[in-house]
Amino acid sequence: MHRSDSPRSAPPPGVTATTTLDPFPSPPATAPGRRQLAPFAALSASYFAHIGFFNPYLPLWLKELGYGLFAIGLLTSVQSGTRLFAPYAWGWFSDHTGERVKLLRYSALIALVLSIGLWFEWSLGGLLLLLSLMFAHTSGMMPMSEAAMAHLVSQGGRFDAARYGRVRLWGSLGFLVTVMAAGAWFEHAGMGSFPAWTTLSLLAVVASTWWLPDMKEAHAAQGGRVDLWPVLRQPAVRWFFAALFFHVLAHIALYIFLSLYLDSLGFSKLVIGVLWAVSVVCEIAWFFTQGRWLPRLSLSAWLLLAAALTALRMGFTAAWPVLPVLLLVQTVHAITFATHHTVCIALLSHHFPGRLRGRGQALFAVLGYGLPGVIGGLCGGLLSARFGLASVYWAATASAVLATLCAFKVWRLARHRP
Repeated sequence: MHRSDSPRSAPPPGVTATTTLDPFPSPPATAPGRRQLAPFAALSASYFAHIGFFNPYLPLWLKELGYGLFAIGLLTSVQSGTRLFAPYAWGWFSDHTGERVKLLRYSALIALVLSIGLWFEWSLGGLLLLLSLMFAHTSGMMPMSEAAMAHLVSQGGRFDAARYGRVRLWGSLGFLVTVMAAGAWFEHAGMGSFPAWTTLSLLAVVASTWWLPDMKEAHAAQGGRVDLWPVLRQPAVRWFFAALFFHVLAHIALYIFLSLYLDSLGFSKLVIGVLWAVSVVCEIAWFFTQGRWLPRLSLSAWLLLAAALTALRMGFTAAWPVLPVLLLVQTVHAITFATHHTVCIALLSHHFPGRLRGRGQALFAVLGYGLPGVIGGLCGGLLSARFGLASVYWAATASAVLATLCAFKVWRLARHRP
């Protein structure tokens, strides 16, 4: 059975430490069935179907509108910029109200309405504002959904990563479908229909939020507020967030610049879609079978392995950007993203249980995707404009090496826990 990966410590006041790090427990009698988990699978599928075309092809749409590399880096980093504050604000509000589902419906509906603005012409400042408002509502959706689902699959006091993976793989399937379909469509019809794809995909997200049950997470009556700082002061938690920051910072080279990089090398939009799809197929395979593989190493060891493979992935992408090598390095997405994501959710469920759950997920979004996205987008835009797009991947390699060092510290702390 999977061993615990962090020192045992008393939970902060108002929080009951019930979630353990064994991600493959025997299902408790109250384990949620398919009918309970299906709405979360639908939300994951529709949300990542939106992300599957929006994130890879947004830079190419902006390029067709006439923006330069620095402006593209600025506009694409807006999504990460909103993750500096929006997820924590949504997470704080959902922790204090327990109304995660109602907040999900509200945020999805507002994002849908705002997406209609993409159909019109804007100045750089106007488009920056519109994307900021839209992302402020979409960036908090996954932390709230992940918090609600983590609560659902942690019945019996254990985070069930196998069950979680079976739900999360639907998000990868949604991403796969749209990244392939959009690549073929944009290759044939051009990027002019990008706003229509945005509105239609967000309409599907809104529909899926209304399928979610009207669940409200109940909290035990406690006097006073639940403080986050005792958790953040733990060395294992601090090094975990440092490893997370540098790990995702390295991946920003993929999320923002991969399509531009491949386009500059002469690859067609269809081939770009195929390369994205290869990584997602491997990701889906991992989520489906992770119950078989994850118990073979500790969570901290998987964290370390994912970071080390990221360094190799980015280095090969920079040094040998030919199709066979690119196909090969895309396959390790199963470890550098899918494994890393599940391990992070398991660690977050352990360190931030109960009334800290929403804020823990929000910190994951802020420190793992918000801050790295802003820094990676802006610095990547400056680097690529001056030294070429390959330089972004050399910088990502350096970031992944730092992530590996931080993950090694997490692993050492786990091995020498009291």
